[in-house]
Amino acid sequence: MSTEAVAESGKDRLFLLKVLGPVHVWALGVGIVLVGEYMGWNFSVGKGGALGSLIACWIIGLLYTCVAMIDSEVTSTVAAAGGQYTQAKHIIGPLMAFNVGLYLVMAYTMLEAADALIVGDLLTQLAEESGVTNFDARAFVVLTIAILAFMNYRGVLMTLSVNFLITAVAFIAIIVMFFGIQPWNEGVTIFHGDLLTGLPYGWIGVVAALQFGMWYYLGIEGTCQAAEEVRSAGRSIPLGTMSGMITLLIAASLTWFMASGLLPWEYLGQAVVPLYDTARMTGSPMLQTLLFVGTLFAAIASANGCINDASRAWFSMGRDRYMPTWFGAVHPRYRTPFRAIVFLIPIAVSFAFTGLLDQVITFSILSGLLGYTFMSINVIKFRRQWPLGVIDRGYVHPFHPIPALMLLTLCTATYFATYLGYGPQLLSIMVFYIIASIWFAMHRYKYVARGDQFTMTWPRPAGY
Repeated sequence: MSTEAVAESGKDRLFLLKVLGPVHVWALGVGIVLVGEYMGWNFSVGKGGALGSLIACWIIGLLYTCVAMIDSEVTSTVAAAGGQYTQAKHIIGPLMAFNVGLYLVMAYTMLEAADALIVGDLLTQLAEESGVTNFDARAFVVLTIAILAFMNYRGVLMTLSVNFLITAVAFIAIIVMFFGIQPWNEGVTIFHGDLLTGLPYGWIGVVAALQFGMWYYLGIEGTCQAAEEVRSAGRSIPLGTMSGMITLLIAASLTWFMASGLLPWEYLGQAVVPLYDTARMTGSPMLQTLLFVGTLFAAIASANGCINDASRAWFSMGRDRYMPTWFGAVHPRYRTPFRAIVFLIPIAVSFAFTGLLDQVITFSILSGLLGYTFMSINVIKFRRQWPLGVIDRGYVHPFHPIPALMLLTLCTATYFATYLGYGPQLLSIMVFYIIASIWFAMHRYKYVARGDQFTMTWPRPAGY
């Protein structure tokens, strides 16, 4: 049953609409992430070389497989907007829920800003190739965010249906390019034998590459934000999430194979749009055009999904009084969390205007990483408090607690990897979340009715 949106006193309560199926969940998860196959992942090449990046791709792929398995079980059981925030609220408590909600909002808002930056960089590169000088992409950055926010404002079904179409085009572009470069002609159309030079910085470089290896998959956990708006959470969330993870594993492997076989690792490690640059190396105008469109669509689909996910998390925190209840409103006609959508627009634009793509990506990665660390603890406590057979589950992930322990171990390694390259940023982000926690404990906790937070029909744990 859909959770009711908290309304202001005297007003009718409104519901988010249950209109989504597995294909929309796939479009949300893959749509957010696929841009990472087009750019961002390649910074891992600069840390560990091409082979180091491939190892990081597989290791982080294992991390995200654990994330997808854990999320599929807990979200299909706690089916409400807010995803991991709602899980924390029921399983651990208000302070953890506040932090997890903030992780989600910041991770997706920063990712949205990075996507808008990518759209601007891509249009700037096109302008330069066309002979246009003094091109200012900031207007297009704002326009991209504004149009996508308007779509999200008008309705989730239209938003994610569009996301499915443009995400499918971006994924098909990768497949077409793979066959277009004729990978079976090693030494003729692709040159791994000449370009793969081992591990230039040794195994410490591989560890450092883990941070940007996350870009291959960062955001797949966003499928949880659709939990309250799917017709069948027990079917749609696991199917959409796991099929999305399979899609990304395929796309990540093909992306690395093509780019590392046509671009020197020294260039690849700092390229802004590596797949588009790879297409340019083929000399095929058709592939160049296709990959330009694919890059643009991937960035737009990602920003679109991020607006959806960030607004659901912020909306959920508002209706539970973790944030002012004003944000917990549902539009009377479109049934969307419209105030949360509008509120987050200037935040995304302000970060996009910094122009610091790697810094914005790092903020998003670290916020996501903190959320993954929570997941490993959360699922262990979930299984202990409500063992199998005590409550109905939409999906049960296998091999528990191995995925949770593996996820915690890989998160720890990735923290170390981030510290190697972005130590000050890691520490400053941790300080930010500590200050936010203090603010919540001192100023907002008093508004949270802890007993009212537990909306499931399960046996209540101690403390509620």
